[in-house]
Amino acid sequence: MDPIEEVAKSIDYGRPVKRVKKKANTVINASSYGQQPVDFQKTPFLFFPPGKEMLFLGIYFAVLPYITGLLFIFFYIAEGQAKVFGSITISSDANFFLVWTIGYEILAAVILVWIAKSAIMFSINKSKEDNRRKPKKFRHP
Repeated sequence: MDPIEEVAKSIDYGRPVKRVKKKANTVINASSYGQQPVDFQKTPFLFFPPGKEMLFLGIYFAVLPYITGLLFIFFYIAEGQAKVFGSITISSDANFFLVWTIGYEILAAVILVWIAKSAIMFSINKSKEDNRRKPKKFRHP
């Protein structure tokens, strides 16, 4: 029997093909931390619907620093007292941009520390992976 005929017997054209999802590649392909591809779908805390990433990035850029600034003013400056917080934010000249700037600086510092921690963890994991891939040298006694 011909090999082509043998393969053709196993093909069933009437049944739909089940697609098997591949597992995420956990192997680090980038040679350095800065060369890794950016994927908004893998962000741990933010929601980015497919196709609307830039819109949500703009919304987060405007809203998250403002909320962080308000929380900082409430807990650190007003010491959690609503009356003091109201007098600071409502009846004073504390405008949106001032509160946003305070929150932006706080978020920027937190994100920079997070990036540094991720870069260090990347290099540690990369060196462990490289050590596993290297063949062990056999030393004679």
